[in-house]
Amino acid sequence: MSDVRHVLVLPDRDAAEEVVAALGERFGVDEEPRLVRDALAGEDDAEDAQWLVVLRDEKGRLDPRDLDEFVGEWDGWREEP
Repeated sequence: MSDVRHVLVLPDRDAAEEVVAALGERFGVDEEPRLVRDALAGEDDAEDAQWLVVLRDEKGRLDPRDLDEFVGEWDGWREEP
């Protein structure tokens, strides 16, 4: 079993929550992705935080290009490992 994870970076919490909801519909994701607030270095203001959606893909069935296109719909991107 591999430990493949995809990290999707979103500009705000609303976008991240919408991505989490849409992942199941679009990709048939079984496991609930983790939602993580990522404050930018030196920033205390919650408005300056990015939100991460961490998605496990142990079977390696998710195509990174498809995830790039998907998260781009919310002005986000997929982080390369």
